[in-house]
Amino acid sequence: MNLLITGAAGFIASHVARYFAHSYPNYRLLLLDALTYAGNIANLEDLLALPQVRFVAGDITDLTLLRTLFEQEAIDGVLHLAAESHVDRSISDPLLFARTNVLGTLSLLEVARLVWQERAISGRFYHISTDEVYGTLPLGEGFFTEETRYAPHSPYSASKASSDHFVRAYHDTYGMDIVLSNCSNNYGPYQFPEKLIPLFINNIRRGLPLPVYGEGLNVRDWLYVKDHVRAIDLIFHQGASGETYNVGGNNEWSNIDLIKKLIAIADQILGRPEGTSLSLISYVPDRAGHDLRYAIDSSKLQQTLGWTPTVSFEEGLAETIRWYLDHTAWLDAINSEAYLKENQCAQQHYAL
Repeated sequence: MNLLITGAAGFIASHVARYFAHSYPNYRLLLLDALTYAGNIANLEDLLALPQVRFVAGDITDLTLLRTLFEQEAIDGVLHLAAESHVDRSISDPLLFARTNVLGTLSLLEVARLVWQERAISGRFYHISTDEVYGTLPLGEGFFTEETRYAPHSPYSASKASSDHFVRAYHDTYGMDIVLSNCSNNYGPYQFPEKLIPLFINNIRRGLPLPVYGEGLNVRDWLYVKDHVRAIDLIFHQGASGETYNVGGNNEWSNIDLIKKLIAIADQILGRPEGTSLSLISYVPDRAGHDLRYAIDSSKLQQTLGWTPTVSFEEGLAETIRWYLDHTAWLDAINSEAYLKENQCAQQHYAL
């Protein structure tokens, strides 16, 4: 198989690329990423020397580039993970999110449809999405299922909801072989440190404030990224065409309880007295349109494809904290003024 992985230098997609490169050495992998602020070429360092892996710096809205890559590389499978994903940024720049998440997905779909039609093949298009498209849930009541009505509340979730609809429309209108999944919050190594867990780990080790929205009562369902990657593998290879699968950790934590758990583990690893970093917690005005609770029912995925999460939260969180504290050079590089310049150099080096 000749497989295109979009957003490959980002958090989840870099784990997907690494997993597929080692689990399916007979696959040729084309890794595509625009290398904007959250796409870090360093996330792929161990893969770029592999003979079956090629990296290209490029934008998923570039139709000419996409057609060239699909034709040159004879792409017959797509794992689409490229997306703008930070809610705060979507509030500041909703047009960027619409461009990347909606028009980018539509561009990929259209090029895949046309090229596969010309080659008379039925390639598979797998769109990885988020549970945020479903909106919010009351505390302690109910779960998102694949039948839950979409009710996005932020520009980010609205853009992902729109892209989900386009993917399903291409299945219904053109008969394209698609699968789609909506996943809960991921955590693990290589996550850009604007997201809660890596941001707070970095701030704890540097003694910086830990800003908590509102009273910290918003609840999220957390899943270790490597468990998500296993689900992606199963859905891509065994999922039924046209179907949607919810992926969740059945692991709900309020933000404030999660932060206190982070502090306890990080302080222990750093050799600090218990509770040292609790004083870093500061409460800030709540985010606009902040959803109260997300919780995923992943029973369909478990019953039909046999997937279950295997990494406990305590184990995964401790492993994640140790990774960031062992890779402070990775964190410091991202926080440096040279980071974006290095990305720009990589964009030029890996351009088609």
